[in-house]
Amino acid sequence: MNVLFLHQNFPGQYRHIAAHLAQDSAHHVHFLTHANDTVMPGVQKKVYAANDRVPKDVHPDTVELDRVITVGSAAAEAASQLARDGYRPDLIVGHSGWGETLYLRDVFPGVPVLANFEFYYHAKGADVGFDPEFDSVFNSAARLRTRNATALMAFEACDWGHTATAWQHSLHPEHIRARLSQLHEGVDTDLLCPNANARFRLPNGRVLTPSDEVITFVARNLEPYRGFHSFMRSLPAILKAHPKAQVVIVGSDDVGYGAPPPPGSTFRQALLDELSGRIDSSRVHFLGSIDYVQYIQLLQVSSVHTYLTYPFVLSWSFLEALSIGCVMVGSKTAPVLEVLEDGVNGLTVDFFSTDEIAAAIHDALSDPKRMKKIRTAARRTAIKRYDLNKRQLPRWIRLFEDLIAGREPARDED
Repeated sequence: MNVLFLHQNFPGQYRHIAAHLAQDSAHHVHFLTHANDTVMPGVQKKVYAANDRVPKDVHPDTVELDRVITVGSAAAEAASQLARDGYRPDLIVGHSGWGETLYLRDVFPGVPVLANFEFYYHAKGADVGFDPEFDSVFNSAARLRTRNATALMAFEACDWGHTATAWQHSLHPEHIRARLSQLHEGVDTDLLCPNANARFRLPNGRVLTPSDEVITFVARNLEPYRGFHSFMRSLPAILKAHPKAQVVIVGSDDVGYGAPPPPGSTFRQALLDELSGRIDSSRVHFLGSIDYVQYIQLLQVSSVHTYLTYPFVLSWSFLEALSIGCVMVGSKTAPVLEVLEDGVNGLTVDFFSTDEIAAAIHDALSDPKRMKKIRTAARRTAIKRYDLNKRQLPRWIRLFEDLIAGREPARDED
């Protein structure tokens, strides 16, 4: 099959399926994206530039919409150049959130379009208004409704959609769910597996092993959406109860979601200032961003891994840690509870309760025999529900083949 992918951050959610197709000479894979240094063998990558201008003289609620149209137009122009060069795909697959799929039907008439519908915004019941401490940048119901115009336009401009989890699926209106498959990208459980011989070297030179007390926290950015403030506020009690414990935190100081930190500061610095004198900074290690091999090694030496999130898109790191067999302490929020069952394959806590977070981490460190069963169940969950090679890739191929053949795909992973 001949597939054209679109994602502004190549390869995004399509890294596994694009790489899988590119390994077979029977398939041809093209990818439209913004400029970046990522390469993938067998994938023909074409860069398009989208103007990042801030439009003037428009209603504030339509700024995002203007950007979406700008991105969509730029992606369509790049696709048009491919068409002028004689290229025609069998299937177009892209992320709908930034507008990249909006105009592809007009460039390649008759070619089916599959769009990723990652998140449908709600004024109540999801991320907005969840945390009273931090205002959402989308704290206006009118702005949220306008923001959803992107999904509504993209739905009209595609043949079918996909979304990663059942909870994300449930957020969309009924008429969109009618043409929306729930299909996760998949987890490479062969690569992401336990390793009793794993080692991880801290910046200070200390080497951590699975026999050490290692508390891990991973997020792309250290921000409230991923519960960084709740985790940090739990540390004084944890460090006091476990004087040998080492806390390793991965994530940048950027802001991906929600409101920005105090002017001239970061959420990391703000929390360190708040907790000054209450935590042993020699045992709390901020690593920033690390490479993927180091990330796997860190999870393999983890004694307990904490994942907290607003009701929002579930992070890849959560399922990857599950696959490695980490003892997961997860927030009692809808995306996490779709996967984690308290006392079975992890421990669940109130997102805002630093006492519950500290108590769960204490339990995990204090009862390794019980945690061994939870680790086994965690990995079993990842394999059963998200295994890349045995479960998810065959479903992706089936979805692609159904669309190319004009058949109606399945809406549910099972």
